[in-house]
Amino acid sequence: MSDSGSRDRLVLIPSYDTGAQLLPTVQQALAAWQPVWVVIDGSTDGSARLLDGLLDPARPTFQPALRVIELPVNRGKGGAILQGLVEAAQAGFTHVLTMDADGQHPADLIPAFMAASAASPKAMILGQPVFDASAPALRVRGRRISNWWVNLETFDAGIGDSLFGFRVYPVAPLLQIMLGRRWMRRFDFDAEAVVRLCWHGVEPVNVAAPVRYLTAEEGGVSHFNYLRDNLLLTWMHSRLLLGFVVRLPLLLWRRVTGA
Repeated sequence: MSDSGSRDRLVLIPSYDTGAQLLPTVQQALAAWQPVWVVIDGSTDGSARLLDGLLDPARPTFQPALRVIELPVNRGKGGAILQGLVEAAQAGFTHVLTMDADGQHPADLIPAFMAASAASPKAMILGQPVFDASAPALRVRGRRISNWWVNLETFDAGIGDSLFGFRVYPVAPLLQIMLGRRWMRRFDFDAEAVVRLCWHGVEPVNVAAPVRYLTAEEGGVSHFNYLRDNLLLTWMHSRLLLGFVVRLPLLLWRRVTGA
């Protein structure tokens, strides 16, 4: 990545109690793209302090392209991303690539995703996960259900995966959508964002990307709660299905006219 970095696109990493994996994730992102912003979402595990060496100009590890935003309380993934979007828009950035802080997402593909975004600036660039043997079978099956609902709710707009958070979003439409409603603040963010962006006329572009689930011994951390988060997704899809019914005439018109 050049020293000048990008003036219109940045990498945005929300982090909540990610542990030791936060530092290598941020370092890998910085090696692939600049600038990188990290939103510490009310973490209590001390992981934010792992980045202090990258923020101190007196240290040889100083990374001027890194910015860390610390939230005093946990707002959820969507809430952390919203804070980043607000400040990115204020700083003049037009697009953000979101990636998880737990080492699952391929930092080396950041330039390719940014290039795809530059080629289709009005679109959202969605990671299409390629799973290996580390992927929990229950999680893989569960996302197939979510993908089915999302493609129903968007009238089969072509969303390859509804839950993979390695994506490039155009800032303006996503910020407008999120500021207009109270939901999309926690685990429901990824799926609801792509549905509502499709309704907003933002087309999806799917790009394959490997995903790796780290074991606890490798530093992997998961905050997914099967009961709580599946209930949240059920409530989300209930809202979206109602919204789909209301918007069906518009979606049909777009499909027929290609608008």
